Amino acid sequence: MFYREIDSEVKLALVHKSFAPRYAQLAKENFEYLEEWLAWPPHCKSKLDFEEFVQHSLHDYADGKSMVCAVFYQNELVGNASFNTINHDLKKVEIGYWLAKPFQGKGVMTRVCGALIEIAFSEFDMQKIQISAAVENKPSRSVCERLGMTLEGVITNEEYLGGRIVDHAIYGLHKDKIK
Repeated sequence: MFYREIDSEVKLALVHKSFAPRYAQLAKENFEYLEEWLAWPPHCKSKLDFEEFVQHSLHDYADGKSMVCAVFYQNELVGNASFNTINHDLKKVEIGYWLAKPFQGKGVMTRVCGALIEIAFSEFDMQKIQISAAVENKPSRSVCERLGMTLEGVITNEEYLGGRIVDHAIYGLHKDKIK
């Protein structure tokens, strides 16, 4: 099972069925915030929903298609980060993440994404990292900028979220451009 201690406060662990109750609790407590930026909250609310999510994620991990991890801060599950897609042909991964609102502003997701970038480049031999965030999602875009990612462009009318259509800012980082 994949497990990575990033530092004394932050850890990543491959999703596990035992995490489902905590995921359901976080989704309920942070529903309005998560629904503002993510498509899944209205469809994934119960422990059973998250058990199915974990099962699907583990199958995709076994097939080399993705890697979904729970994010722990001070030994408490507080969010999720993943290689949403792993494209072996293009040598590219797309990172996705969410973090419960009370744990934001502590640098958790910047540390997590930094570790995922290192894993993608050194262990998965990828050449490009990509992150897509709603244009108005300033905290998520700030993570990309702190990581030294380049804004590659904006895709208009990219996603329907919470009753509105949002544009996405696409950020990229190439292995050969890291200093």
